[in-house]
Amino acid sequence: MDTSLVSLSAVTARQLIGRRELSPVELLDACIARIEAINPAVNAIAGTCFERARDEARRAEAAVVRGEPLGLLHGLPLGVKDLEETAGLLTTYGSALFRDNVPARDNAMVARLRAAGAIVTAKTNTPEMGAGANTRNAVWGATGNPFNPLLNAGGSSGGSAVALATDMLPVCTGSDTGGSLRIPAALCGVVGFRPSPGLVPGDRKQLGWTPISVSGPMGRDVADTRLQLAAQAGLHPSDPLGYAVDAPAFADAQPVDVRTLRIGFTEDFGVCAVDDATRATFRAKMAALAPYVALCEPVELDMGEADRCFDVIRAQNFLASMRETYERDPSLLGPNTRANYEMGQKMSLVDAVWAHAEQTKLFRRFQAKFDEYDLIVSPTSSISPFPWSQWHLAEVNGRPLDNYYRWLGLTYVVTLLTNPALSLPCGVDHAGMPFGLQLVGPFRGDARVLDVAQALEAALRDDPALSRPLPDLSRLAAPVAELKSIVTDPPVLQGA
Repeated sequence: MDTSLVSLSAVTARQLIGRRELSPVELLDACIARIEAINPAVNAIAGTCFERARDEARRAEAAVVRGEPLGLLHGLPLGVKDLEETAGLLTTYGSALFRDNVPARDNAMVARLRAAGAIVTAKTNTPEMGAGANTRNAVWGATGNPFNPLLNAGGSSGGSAVALATDMLPVCTGSDTGGSLRIPAALCGVVGFRPSPGLVPGDRKQLGWTPISVSGPMGRDVADTRLQLAAQAGLHPSDPLGYAVDAPAFADAQPVDVRTLRIGFTEDFGVCAVDDATRATFRAKMAALAPYVALCEPVELDMGEADRCFDVIRAQNFLASMRETYERDPSLLGPNTRANYEMGQKMSLVDAVWAHAEQTKLFRRFQAKFDEYDLIVSPTSSISPFPWSQWHLAEVNGRPLDNYYRWLGLTYVVTLLTNPALSLPCGVDHAGMPFGLQLVGPFRGDARVLDVAQALEAALRDDPALSRPLPDLSRLAAPVAELKSIVTDPPVLQGA
């Protein structure tokens, strides 16, 4: 295996391909070799289509030789989260109901990435129907954290985060409702970007007018993340929240002088359960960051009844998508998915109206803060990774949590606000595990968040306390049998 190829950033690999200095076939073969060597220890990869990918890589190479126009992602192997439909490749949604589901077409986002030249190589693991920030299901098993495979990799884009962190693939997709791009990025030491609703098309959403669920990019660094966004973004007739943008411009960073940045930071948004050790780590990170910027100070926020508001709005999505299955047989759904549906069953139209009104109030109050600050910064995760064998976190600081996703409050309160948010790797925590800072930008300020994040990343790169940590891949040399222990029956098909 040529490890120098798999460690190339997506941006660098694409530049080398365009200059005829890197063969898409060689890059793909190196990625497949890395998957075969490392995946048994972390179980990030679900269905694969290696032979089809090799055919596409050969065609990509021929296009380079012929001097044809090349897309933004030309020749780059791509991992697609297993919630996204891929033509001819098994898409299970992490559910036993879809063990042999092979879609006839790509969804809108995957189609765009293919059109930009990306080569779909594999699906990445996700919890059942994306419910929960612990990537485990009965179809593929659990995905282990690359820093310790017996710990949680986060979710629901956990497979993508791990595939990136271990250099299995240079480009991977994600999606986010309550933190599913940001949480796994933070726990695995990569970048996850939740874009503004409508920026990346979402043609699989049944409730197209709700802004809480989005698709978006992940990367090893900010430049890789924005390269993927440049291929994903833009108006699409399937998404009623979509809007026109100059999508390719997302690939180009505008300079930001970090010394001018005004940062308001919060440990908990005033309402979120956060572990005491995480609070201490975050305070230390902010103290270390302060000398780099113009202003770095605590900010007070009024988040009202954000928990209840998110409960109602989230439950609407599950009522829309799970009703037929639940009414046929509730046992067909896993515990997290079933809990979401049953929560929604108990709610009324009065609850829904209240929740949308409360969300509007939260939105308006929060936007005023950007008159004072360029960014609002918080921890991304409320706690260091816990064992994936736990379905979810049951308590914080000894106090019980009232549902399985309450520990995700730091990210889901931002979901309610609809502001773009990025999880940036920032050293390690008290337990030596990756720590992520959640950078929240102004309304529709996606490019601004990316520019600021990339500038901070560059400024902090040589500071070991604040830069991206890397997993020790030598510790992932042996398979971890426990990860597959929860599989009930193997999938019927592995894809074309």
